[in-house]
This record gives sequence, structure tokens and C-alpha cells, in this order.
Amino acid sequence: MAEEMLTEHFSLDGFVASDTAAMMGIDNTPPDDKKACLQILAETMELVRTILEDKPIVITSGYRCYDLNVACGGASDSAHLQGLACDFVCPEFGTPLDICATLEPYMDVLAIDQLIWEYEGWVHLGLCAGDPRNQALTINESGTSEGFA
Repeated sequence: MAEEMLTEHFSLDGFVASDTAAMMGIDNTPPDDKKACLQILAETMELVRTILEDKPIVITSGYRCYDLNVACGGASDSAHLQGLACDFVCPEFGTPLDICATLEPYMDVLAIDQLIWEYEGWVHLGLCAGDPRNQALTINESGTSEGFA
């Protein structure tokens, strides 16, 4: 069966695949309302890819059903649960910090709710259904702080 593409560069599978779900036997198939949110997320990620000089983006975590979110230790109000967030890297562009610094000026135009540099290893990009907060945050072993430090 052909892979279901949401946009030119992003597939549904890319946003729902999870090693944790596979290992734990969790069905991470999104319902239709979450697929609609994933479509919006994929369209935003196409714009992100353009800003990142059209370099390939690797989604490391996207949609999470409730059970998967619990298994991953995700926040109970995580945008991943709605299909409105993804964690990613773009090695051909630069480090996750480089990515955050590049995207920060575009947060308003991209309607980003949260752009988070997480544990120096990846970028979390979250959207929301309402007005975006345009939060630029760092999360590491010391906790959460504003900005990228």
C-alpha cells in the first residue's frame, strides 16, 4: 500500500511512527480529527523546511495517542496528543540550537505556540487551536527556561 503523503515531504507515517509504540504494542493510529491537525502540522513543517534551506527534516516524534504519551513521559496537556506538535532534527542544516535560533524570528508568521530546544538534542515545535503564545523555551536537566540558553 502506498504511503499516505500529507504534503510533498511529510507523510502520515512519519508523524505517527514510534519505536516505543511498536515495542509496547500500542496502536498509535490517529482518529480523523487528529489527522486534520497533522495535515496543518505538515503544512507548517513544509514552511519550516523552506526556512531551513530546504534541507531534509527528520521527525523523531509526532502524534501520540494517550497511552503512547504516558509511555513517553509526555505532559498531560501535550500538543502531541492533538497532532499539533512534533520533535525533529535537521542535521544537514545544523544543530537543534541553530534551528531554534533560525526559526525564532518566524514564530509569529508560522503561528508557533511553542518552540523548544529540548535536552540539546532536538527541536519541539508545537501549534495550538487558539492564539499561539509564541514561546521560545529551553528544556534541560536544570528545568525549563525562556529563550535558548
